Amino acid sequence: MSHQHDGTATGHLPAATDLIGSGQEGSLGDQVKAWLQRVRGGDMGALPAVGGFIVLSIMFSILSPFFLTERNFANLMTQAATLVMLGMALVFVILLGEIDLSAGVTAGVSAGIFIVLINVQGINWIVALVVAFAVGLVIGTFIGFFVAKVGIPSFVVTLGLFLGLQGVQLIVIGSGGLYRVQVPEILAIQNKNLPGWAGWALLAIVIAISAATSFWDRARRARAGVPNRTVALVFAKLGAILVLGGLAVFLLNRNRGQAGTVLNGETIGGNIVVGVPIVVPLVLAILWAGTFVLDRTKYGRYIYAIGGNAEAARRAGIKIVFIRWTAFMVCSTLAVVAGIFSISKVGSVDATTGRDLVLSGVAAAVVGGVSLFGGRGRLIHAAVGALVIAVITNGLGLLNLPAGVNYAVTGGVLILAATVDAVSRKRAGGSVLRT
Repeated sequence: MSHQHDGTATGHLPAATDLIGSGQEGSLGDQVKAWLQRVRGGDMGALPAVGGFIVLSIMFSILSPFFLTERNFANLMTQAATLVMLGMALVFVILLGEIDLSAGVTAGVSAGIFIVLINVQGINWIVALVVAFAVGLVIGTFIGFFVAKVGIPSFVVTLGLFLGLQGVQLIVIGSGGLYRVQVPEILAIQNKNLPGWAGWALLAIVIAISAATSFWDRARRARAGVPNRTVALVFAKLGAILVLGGLAVFLLNRNRGQAGTVLNGETIGGNIVVGVPIVVPLVLAILWAGTFVLDRTKYGRYIYAIGGNAEAARRAGIKIVFIRWTAFMVCSTLAVVAGIFSISKVGSVDATTGRDLVLSGVAAAVVGGVSLFGGRGRLIHAAVGALVIAVITNGLGLLNLPAGVNYAVTGGVLILAATVDAVSRKRAGGSVLRT
């Protein structure tokens, strides 16, 4: 087979190979049994990360009275946003069995150029932002060329850029230099919130898009004559989004500002802080777009195919060089978004911005269930893994424990996640051999 077809024999209906892999007939109970069987076979997905998130949340809520407060809940979202974004960027190359060690410094260099263009050159911030994304795209193109075309291992190429781009950043920013972020629109991303009503509107939009996407998938599968899962799963997913999302919006719409002082019957001082952080809808939009690409396009299917078995993908006619090349371009471009989130949170840029991000981004993807061996994982898994790491950092910070403890715990969680990945792959291979 040289390539996949765009439709059936009529040329109008989608082929089964173009559809999201969600077809299995049976009742809701049958679906649960099938899922349990996949878990026993080693395909656990984000289950360990979700379990870890729940356990850590319970533990920190017991150890610190501040962990479950509205203020800390909002802080957790903004703290995790940069890591979620970088983790999702890295998924595109990790699914291929590759790695990008330069993603963090790509974010830092792009953010540095962005701010220098504004603060020093006086360029409009929108034009500067376009230039920053162009820098990320060029870096990704450079990596993709040497990895996909020349054949140099991605570890070597990106390690070289990890070192080299730090030099570029020193040149751009200057040794010991620091620039403040003075663009209100950029600062608002991590420091401002949506109005209370907008949070509920956001939830309604998320549910509507999720429902439309799910039923569109079902309609395509039905037209192609491919089995659909029971519709009860769709309503169960929408119900979960409604409950969890509604609880999140409710908590974030509660006042988490400082209380004022009552003097002679009047409240003096204090401030009111309510609403969903602006960064949340931005992350959700990119998460949906990336998931759509990976799950519902040929490009995404090819990424999984190459990561699962590159030689088989090549024999099937997939353009491996093109897919690998563009995956690094996507990764570096999305890394720029992570850099913008980072400087929005900190409020400044220096020569070290982004240097310590990439390893945490890889950790987020692996902890969430994205396999370093390639071919398995989703963007939502990286998001969950980033939340786990953010909970660890946030919780240990509330307990006033040294930073060394944070690194040690995060490293231990990463090793545990990698072990689970390796063991699950062996179990999956063993189950295939037994059948």
